Amino acid sequence: MSDDLLPTLDRPDASSTSARRPGAPQPAPTGPGTTAQAPGTAQPAWLGPVLVVGIVLAALNLRPAITSLGALFEEVRTGLGMSGTVAGLITSVPALCFAVFGITAPRLSRRFGPAVVVCAGMAAVSAGLLIRPFTSNAAGFLAASALTLAGIALTNVLLPVIVKRWFPGRVGTMTGLYSMALAAGTSLAAAATVPLTDALGGSWRTGLLIWAGLALAAVLPWLPLARRTRRQARAEARAAGSAAAGPGTDAGPRVVRSRTAWALACYFGLQATGAYVTMGWLPQIFRDAGVSAGTAGVLLAVTMVMGVPLAFVIPGVAGRLRNQGPVAVTLGLFGLAGYAGLHLAPAAGAWAWALLLGVSNCAFPLAITMIGLRAKSPAGVAKLSAFAQSTGYLISLPGPLVVGALYQHSGGWDLPLTLMAALMVPQIALGVLAGRDRTIEDECGMRD
Repeated sequence: MSDDLLPTLDRPDASSTSARRPGAPQPAPTGPGTTAQAPGTAQPAWLGPVLVVGIVLAALNLRPAITSLGALFEEVRTGLGMSGTVAGLITSVPALCFAVFGITAPRLSRRFGPAVVVCAGMAAVSAGLLIRPFTSNAAGFLAASALTLAGIALTNVLLPVIVKRWFPGRVGTMTGLYSMALAAGTSLAAAATVPLTDALGGSWRTGLLIWAGLALAAVLPWLPLARRTRRQARAEARAAGSAAAGPGTDAGPRVVRSRTAWALACYFGLQATGAYVTMGWLPQIFRDAGVSAGTAGVLLAVTMVMGVPLAFVIPGVAGRLRNQGPVAVTLGLFGLAGYAGLHLAPAAGAWAWALLLGVSNCAFPLAITMIGLRAKSPAGVAKLSAFAQSTGYLISLPGPLVVGALYQHSGGWDLPLTLMAALMVPQIALGVLAGRDRTIEDECGMRD
């Protein structure tokens, strides 16, 4: 099924840039690249609100599987008898799965529709989180984790497509909403997993299992959405007199030919590198500077919590700009200041550096916003999202390992922090290139 056959809930008025109320019946889109709607396809009142709830719940579940494990990793390693090599493999699996499984999302979206694939992705997340606590060895734990991460990877790629398809006039606002939910889920799991585990008896298995409930809740709104959009697409395909998955339908641009796509992929990779290094090593940087372990953990939480409000604000601001380069520059300068501060006075200005890096890490919602803006059609967004995220996560894989190796080799943080500050320079330059007002369809010389 082509996602071009799915109806739009929110499209700007022809004479105004203001968006319509989500869920309200919309006129059929017209013009190149659109599909005539079948008779009787007016949208029910429940569709818009349920879609918003589904997006928020899906986003809430994109990181707890990772950060909850991080909070209990030592207990999991001991309980399953993991070797250091296997433990290192597990820490690198998320980025690898995001790269490998994310690249399959556009093809699955074209065949089944994005709502169906997101529903299946949330089901995979739930299944993996339900199975993982009951595994008895590292291999089973790794397999269950991979199932969960595969579902996260598909949803990572397709949420920008969902936003582009149903809220084309509110890309920035809707991206901000789910980016904020993603940041909230990340912070919640990191902060609450250990206290909840202690309150529920102290078993790491229970501590990991509780997040399966949140994932199961995320499946529920996507069930009616998947069912309706699948049925809707079939009806519209019959009305148009063509098969829903006919050859050449919504083929989308060849993104590898686009300079903007490459700039966005590399920008995504460098910001992901900074985020993973921050999550993995920031507490150790503070502890080595004389900060207590408890305070170091709170400082990391401050860095992560900064993403909750800013993840909503930044996409909204970026979505109203024709060129997002200045936002990328601003975030990069915050990062440079944070790394410089950690280098010069890590303990004395610890709270300031944590805040600065928290702002800098909001390059993620900016990158997601630019993915939605740099393509004209949902099919283009699907391909660009898969390419940028998969390539970006591959780029980010060596970062935390290299930083750890430099730390061990040099015996301090001067060299690793110099590297991270140096990487901010190409990140800023790539953000400027990716933020230019152009689309991958135009660069590839292809139609919408």
